[in-house]
Amino acid sequence: MSKVPRFPYDERDLAKFREVQQLSYHCAEQVAAWIEPGVTERQATAELRRCLVKAGVQDFFHVPFAWFGDRTAFRHFHTPLQFFAGSRVLTEGMPYVLDCAPVVDGYTADIGYGGKVGENAVWDLLAKDLKTYRDLILREVRARKPLAEVYAAVDAQLAAHGYDNRHQVYPGRVIGHQVTRNTARGPAGVNLFGFGVRTLQTLGRELVKERLEGRSPLWAGGRASRHAPTPGLWAVEPHIGFRDVGIKFEELLVVTDEDAYWLDDDLPHVRRWALQEDAA
Repeated sequence: MSKVPRFPYDERDLAKFREVQQLSYHCAEQVAAWIEPGVTERQATAELRRCLVKAGVQDFFHVPFAWFGDRTAFRHFHTPLQFFAGSRVLTEGMPYVLDCAPVVDGYTADIGYGGKVGENAVWDLLAKDLKTYRDLILREVRARKPLAEVYAAVDAQLAAHGYDNRHQVYPGRVIGHQVTRNTARGPAGVNLFGFGVRTLQTLGRELVKERLEGRSPLWAGGRASRHAPTPGLWAVEPHIGFRDVGIKFEELLVVTDEDAYWLDDDLPHVRRWALQEDAA
């Protein structure tokens, strides 16, 4: 039986990861305030990249993404190339999703920010219900359920809501992946297939190491994820959809040797839910 690794980070490390996550969401909010009808996905990702680089980002886990309209629900996605920003123009009433994964001093964040331009009642409902998935995932991980079972619990909740699973469209059908401190020595700022070269080096090393121990750094619903949550940091991204509207959050989940908790509750979607609860 393989030995489960100990939690590898101290408070200083967690503070650094939190800083990068806050930086990521701050830039996403800046782009959300800038975005308006007529903007294309490519323009949105360029603006997001500019904001991140200006804030001190040296490298990317993956390039920034932006999806508008029915592309927020990954409708008609058949190849990985369709995830990259395209010429889709934002119009009144459209939902959008911004996704970025900056690296600063080797510390990585991977975030997803959902928004809309104008009124969209379906988006409002999905955005409110998204809280259920954040609570569910934390509860199941704290119970040390196998990751594949947590994935199945999310699917069951989606069925109960009448929504559909859109994270299953991601390569590997993943709802999350482990995040480690990037110590690779490849060239910073160089991307291959949308991922930083240093990211690919680190991911490859972690994938081999974890598979040898009977675990996977990729969190999906298959056999490779039939193990308890590995101590460390996990970027978790439940992506839910209804018809032509999709929404997600993505943030870092801390899994210690004995507990689990979200790295930071001072995030846009958490603040939005708190305001809704106060108004109820």
